[in-house]
Amino acid sequence: MDILSIVWNWDPTLVTLGNLDIRWYGLMWAIAILIAERICNYTFSHEGLPPRTLESAFMWIVLGTFIGARVGHCLFYEPETYLAEPWRIITDIRSGGMASHGAAIGIITGIWLFTKRNHLPFTWGIDRIAIVTPISGAIIRLGNFFNSEIVGYPTDSAFGMKFVYHDARRAWYEYSGNVPQEIIEQIPARHPAQLYEAGCYLLIFLLLLWLYMGKDMGRRRPGLLTGVGMICVFTARFFIEFVKERQVAFEDGMALDMGQLLSIPFIIYGIYMTTRALMRPEVKDLNAVVEHANREYAKEDKKKKNKR
Repeated sequence: MDILSIVWNWDPTLVTLGNLDIRWYGLMWAIAILIAERICNYTFSHEGLPPRTLESAFMWIVLGTFIGARVGHCLFYEPETYLAEPWRIITDIRSGGMASHGAAIGIITGIWLFTKRNHLPFTWGIDRIAIVTPISGAIIRLGNFFNSEIVGYPTDSAFGMKFVYHDARRAWYEYSGNVPQEIIEQIPARHPAQLYEAGCYLLIFLLLLWLYMGKDMGRRRPGLLTGVGMICVFTARFFIEFVKERQVAFEDGMALDMGQLLSIPFIIYGIYMTTRALMRPEVKDLNAVVEHANREYAKEDKKKKNKR
């Protein structure tokens, strides 16, 4: 079968409950959060931290992710709209608009708040979250694929796919998804940019997992997981943007689009973190960070007990 004949005609709505549409994209977000929570639960407990550490991390980082992704989209891609009417950042949320670079900033902010409140170094926290970020990103990009959004430019390559919902949306609704073949034949095959990103992120996740579990780099060289993760994720994003359709009109005519421009600082920070981690001596006392946190937890519990 010629892959050029592949037609992607997926209904982005998973189920409709009254006037509420539950979309595959939302389901993918939920799955991404659940998988990230399970992996973090393993890493935190494996290193000897109590359940309350994960609960705190989950609250701050998930909150930071959603706020950062939403605000980032509004400010990076539609500033003229949302700066004039900032309340629409909240009221228009069902219309879509989440930015991965904004999510990254929100995650970093959430990690800072989490580590500050749990007696852990910021680098310790960001290294552990760096492991789960790529697999979460891969799953969310599958959500974009189900939505037929963030598609690539038309292509004659062997990887092209026809996104019916994206390129023939009026016909899709008119025929309730059963778009006639003569219309489908007019739809250009495009790069499935979402799948390119999802595949890259999955490979990066496996690399980071190997560095953490196989080489114990999370404890031996603080900052290395963050550095490698940022370099790989945002370099992949930078190059995939060349085949991805521009998100907003103001990007037309730009040598580099907004996604690429926003990726450059993260790549630079990743290089800095990697260089810093490799130049510093390896940590000898591998349990010192967790033991300190647990001592502080014990002090807090004792104070609470004495107050009763």
